[in-house]
Amino acid sequence: MATVMATDLHDTFGRNHSYLRISITEHCNLRCTYCMPADGIDLTPKAHLMTTDEILQIATTFVGLGVDKIRLTGGEPLVRKDAREIILRLGELGTQLTMTTNGLLVHQFIETFKQAKIKTINVSLDTLVKKKYQQITRRDSFDTVLENIDLLLAEGFRVKINVVLMQGFNRDEIVDFIGLTENKNVQIRFIEFMPFSGNAWDRSKLVTYSEIVNEAAAAFPNQIERITDAPNDTAKNFKIVGYEGSFAIISSVTNPFCSTCNRIRLTADGKLKNCLFSDSETSLLDALRSGQSILPLIQQNLLAKKAVRNGMDNDLKFQDPDAFSKNRSMIAIGG
Repeated sequence: MATVMATDLHDTFGRNHSYLRISITEHCNLRCTYCMPADGIDLTPKAHLMTTDEILQIATTFVGLGVDKIRLTGGEPLVRKDAREIILRLGELGTQLTMTTNGLLVHQFIETFKQAKIKTINVSLDTLVKKKYQQITRRDSFDTVLENIDLLLAEGFRVKINVVLMQGFNRDEIVDFIGLTENKNVQIRFIEFMPFSGNAWDRSKLVTYSEIVNEAAAAFPNQIERITDAPNDTAKNFKIVGYEGSFAIISSVTNPFCSTCNRIRLTADGKLKNCLFSDSETSLLDALRSGQSILPLIQQNLLAKKAVRNGMDNDLKFQDPDAFSKNRSMIAIGG
C-alpha cells in the first residue's frame, strides 16, 4: 500500500474527503422521535464544546487540506447564541457553505445567509399534515416551517426538504411531497429511516428505495425523468416532467453509497467521526487545546475508515442492535 501523507484526506479505499459536516450544538428546539430519545440526551457540558474560535481553527485546517464544502448541523444549528458569528466567519473561508435546519428560526438569519454566500439550505420536514408534525416533533411549529420555506424561495435560496420516511407515519405522503414540486422549485429528499441509539428503529418501519420508486411510478406513469447525480451525491435524483422542482432518494439502508463517500463529521464536542454509523471517534479538540497538531489525528481517523457503514456490509449485521448501541443518537452526531 502506498504511503499516505498526513496532509492527505484520502482513506485506504482511495476516497477523498472534501466535505466536512460540523455540528455546532447538541441543542434543538424540536424533539423529533427518530432523532432524539423521548427523555432527551445527556448534553455535553459547555466547557467541553468547541468555541467559535476553535470551530474556525479546525475548519481552516480542513480547508487547507482540500475541503471545499462545509455543512453546519446540530441539534439545530441556529439555536446556538453565536450562530451568526460562526456562519459569517466560516463564510470567509471560500468553501461552499450550507446548513441543515428545522426551519423554525430561518427568518432571523436571511441576511446572515446572504452575507456568508450560502446558496442552498436543507430544511427537515417529515410531514405535510399539521397534526402529524406535532406528533413527530413533539412541538407545534408547522406553520412557521412552511412560511420559512416560502421565504427562502422568495429570497432566492435553493431549498432541499429532508423527509425521513416511516411506515405507519408518513408512508402515505410520498405522492403529496412529490406534488409539492409542481409549482415550487424545491428538491424533496426522501431518506430511509436509519438506526441510531434511542430512536426505536426496526426494519418494519423502513420505507425502502424500491417502494418509493414504485409509488412514484404508479402515481406519475411515464412522467418520471432520471436526473444525473452530482459526483459523490448521496441521493438518486428524479424529476416529474414539467414540474418546477425535483425529488431524490437517499437509501443508506437498502442501497448504501459508501463507495463514493467524501464526508467526514465533526461533533459539537470536537470529535471526528469518519462514518455516520461509526462508534469510533477521535478528539481533535483535546489535541487542539493541549497545543498538539491535529493533522496526525485526522489522518489516523481517515485511515481507519471501513469500506461500508463501519463494517456493516450486509443486512444481517445492519439489523443487529448491538451495532448501534455504542454510537451516539442522531442529534449528538449532526446527521
